[in-house]
Amino acid sequence: MTATEVEETSEPLDESEAPPPARRPSRLTWQKLTFLPVALIAVLLATWLWFQQADLDALTRNALSGGQVTKALWQHIQLTAISTFFVLIIAIPLGILLTRGVMSKATPVAMAFANMGQATPAIGLLALLVIWLGIGRRAALIGIIIYAILPVLSNTITGLKANDPTLLEAARGIGMSPRGVLTRVELPLAVPLILAGVRTALVLNVGTATLAVFGGGGGLGVLITTGITNQRMPVLVLGSILTVVLALLVDWLASLAELLLRPRGLQP
Repeated sequence: MTATEVEETSEPLDESEAPPPARRPSRLTWQKLTFLPVALIAVLLATWLWFQQADLDALTRNALSGGQVTKALWQHIQLTAISTFFVLIIAIPLGILLTRGVMSKATPVAMAFANMGQATPAIGLLALLVIWLGIGRRAALIGIIIYAILPVLSNTITGLKANDPTLLEAARGIGMSPRGVLTRVELPLAVPLILAGVRTALVLNVGTATLAVFGGGGGLGVLITTGITNQRMPVLVLGSILTVVLALLVDWLASLAELLLRPRGLQP
């Protein structure tokens, strides 16, 4: 090969001929954003149309009038949001603490207590709390929190322990402080598992909050128990449908948060 041929073959490519950079796939597809909300709206619309043509007696109308449905739904949302907030501020810091040094020896004990909290029947746990604290929202909230701590706590511990030790050693080797390793390496890598635990806890809280009525905490359980005790099927159906719709909606929102908060480097 001559020098001229070498020069010709080593000429840089024209920038216009360079392949375009690969586009990252979008985290949220239109199917993910629209399918479930549309289905839930259709269910609510069908329920509303059924109630419009249903022949309701005076007792049923009285149970559903005066903004009682809206009040029960709002109480249920409050119970779910408040209990989930306290689950997060208790379970995630506790999970981090139980993976640090000497405190890791207490992990089996903490997990045993968390397992006991969820293994206890929710209605029995609520009854014990009512006996101890009296009737009111406080007893209901504490019962819901105890019941939902396990998935977040166990996923936090599992996610932190699953991190590759070589990555953590490399982070320490470049001079990161223990706090920097935790916040910039360990927690981001554990985010997918932690978010999965939070998602599970949210759905658990929506379901468990229906039992808050037995402790005077209100919520959609009021409609369900009213429908059962008074043998009014429309009231029972409405309370059940709203609970299911709320649980699916919360799960959908949690799945969106899971996709958006997952570090890009951990995308499948």
